[in-house]
Amino acid sequence: MGKIRMKTLGLEELEKEQADKAKKRRDAKREKKGDAMISESDSGSRAGVTATSADHEKAQSSHESTDQSSEGQDLASPKSPSKKKSLKQKTQQVQSHHHVGKKYKAAKLKVQSKAYTVVQAIKLVKDMTYAKFPETVEVHMNLKESGIKGEVRLPHGTGKAIRAVIADVEVLKDIAAGKIEFDVLIAPPAMMPELVKYAKILGPKGLMPNPKSGTVTDKPEEAVKKFQGGAVRYSSEAKFPLLHQSVGKMTFEEKQLVENIEALLDAVNRKNIISAFVSGTMTPSVEIEV
Repeated sequence: MGKIRMKTLGLEELEKEQADKAKKRRDAKREKKGDAMISESDSGSRAGVTATSADHEKAQSSHESTDQSSEGQDLASPKSPSKKKSLKQKTQQVQSHHHVGKKYKAAKLKVQSKAYTVVQAIKLVKDMTYAKFPETVEVHMNLKESGIKGEVRLPHGTGKAIRAVIADVEVLKDIAAGKIEFDVLIAPPAMMPELVKYAKILGPKGLMPNPKSGTVTDKPEEAVKKFQGGAVRYSSEAKFPLLHQSVGKMTFEEKQLVENIEALLDAVNRKNIISAFVSGTMTPSVEIEV
């Protein structure tokens, strides 16, 4: 409730004076109210300008980000297919991005799309080698079925010293400690119950002795000499009918490599082979006649 102001009637001077004071008070209130509105308006304007500027910068940043994202998508893939890429397309894409050196490309030009005899293939692979280290010569096979494995004695070995040991108490201690310093483990039948404990360690590495591979025998000493003399075990991949086996070094004579490859093909049985290829560690592969 506002203030109650007493007004004296009948006296003109007092009435005039009171009217002037009332007018001044009204003018003062209007002026004060006007300043407050102007101040609020200026503050709102400044806030609006700031907000507008921030919104503009945000919009501009978002636009630039969208442009960069779009540009990145354009560079990565001009079209974004809705369907998933097939395995063949993915393989081709990986191969297209794979860096191939000039020496490899030059070597690749020497290979024709045909199957060579083993003798011709070895000559070609030796001619293509360019590495500064003695490359390993490898044979790769596409088989009719998986699960093919066995043993073969390569006439000239693989060029790698085979570490064959006989299972005993000391060897078992090393296996338990995760220390495996052998390529072939030979075991007499009496030792097999002890080795079963380490099947989870030896099995995945292909080192578990097996009678079919000749690593479980009553004459372990003879087996050691046999493996050290060039006998190797071959096995196809667990899930795919593919087999990979080293057959020597580039430092071998051509005749030695040919004899090793022929021995491997005979051991695997040529009827089980769909196609076979020979290559060096760094060279392109060459298809050979089976």
